[in-house]
Amino acid sequence: MADLFDTGAAEPAVADSAPRPLADRLRPRRLDEVIGQRQVLGPDAPLGVMLEAGTLGSIVFWGPPGVGKTTIARLLADATDLHFVQISAIFSGVPELRKVFEAAKQRRRAGQGTLLFVDEIHRFNKAQQDSFLPHMEDGTILLVGATTENPSFELNAALLSRAQVLVLERLGEEDLEALVKRAEGELGRDLPLDASARAALLDMADGDGRALLNLVEQVTSWRLAKPLDTDGLKTRLMKRAAVYDKSGDGHYNLISALHKSVRGSDPDAALYWYARMLEAGEDPRYLARRITRMAVEDIGLADPQAQAVCLQSWETYERLGSPEGELAIAQALVYLALAPKSNAAYVAYKAARASAKKTGSLMPPKHILNAPTGLMKDQGYGAGYAYDHDAEDGFSGQDYFPDKMDRASFYEPVERGFERDLRKRVDYFARLRSQRKGG
Repeated sequence: MADLFDTGAAEPAVADSAPRPLADRLRPRRLDEVIGQRQVLGPDAPLGVMLEAGTLGSIVFWGPPGVGKTTIARLLADATDLHFVQISAIFSGVPELRKVFEAAKQRRRAGQGTLLFVDEIHRFNKAQQDSFLPHMEDGTILLVGATTENPSFELNAALLSRAQVLVLERLGEEDLEALVKRAEGELGRDLPLDASARAALLDMADGDGRALLNLVEQVTSWRLAKPLDTDGLKTRLMKRAAVYDKSGDGHYNLISALHKSVRGSDPDAALYWYARMLEAGEDPRYLARRITRMAVEDIGLADPQAQAVCLQSWETYERLGSPEGELAIAQALVYLALAPKSNAAYVAYKAARASAKKTGSLMPPKHILNAPTGLMKDQGYGAGYAYDHDAEDGFSGQDYFPDKMDRASFYEPVERGFERDLRKRVDYFARLRSQRKGG
């Protein structure tokens, strides 16, 4: 547990002969040994500049698992002669935080600073996050947090204002290959894989360095008469599951990519992101609901049939189930991507809501109010109402907005799809309205 919650107390020595995981044996000893993350560690990158100037401040590392958050934090402490303390928000509460802060205060009085690394920092609640602030401000601790979730949503504004968010990225193919070569050097032998299987192994890691080293360790433990090809490797190993939290940032990133691909009229990209979400285990019913929203928001009245297509695909999925039902949703997705686009009704709706909020107490004009009682008739309810079916062209041109409100124009159809016809109708009624008013 010392790796998850470490206040700095001495640990019992581990015998040199004790087995150590490959990932631990290959842990970098200096920042320049870290593979990848040049965007934060390079000479002109944020951490490089801070270390060169000797002004390291509090940091939040945001990135997926296995990209070096813990390692970089530990090496930052070494580079700045700070005492390294690591805790995990999963296993720590208020009592543990108090112990950490008190130990850091004692260390500070003795002239030793503390770099406090908090893994999964987003799991702390607001009050727990706030408890870091005074100790960050008076220099008791230099906070380095690590999170796989979007800090904008998961961390307090007060904490974010005192720390710089640095994004760590999934390791690229070149980084993963460098990591394998380092592992082969440590192990003293090459992986028993041909070139295609070696590439497949990198793909299985999905950008996670720790996962890759675990896979390497498994492969090197096999007794093989000859190198494996891709099929042989995939028979023995399963591809690492894609990182995807159905309630977290990955979920929202992928649905955003899907939505924008449809809006951008790209059926191929839309199908790709749809498939990515299905492969990650997303509920097809959620996707059916979201594409129906796309039909309403982004296609609108440019193609009124789009909404019906989505609802029919949703119903088809409910009748067929998985996996056949996903095809119906995929077909609806292609239809949406290729349909003419208009958000005119959506924009009009939002504008009308804003206007209603601003003028919400204004009464309708009396001529369009019903008068079921004599008193209401005496008050002028319904007086002067023009029955449109009796008017020329079936259109009276009367004003239906409140008396104290100027006529508003919310809906502006675009010159695409079915809205071309609606544009003609809007213009036609506008001309008639002007004529009736002039008459």
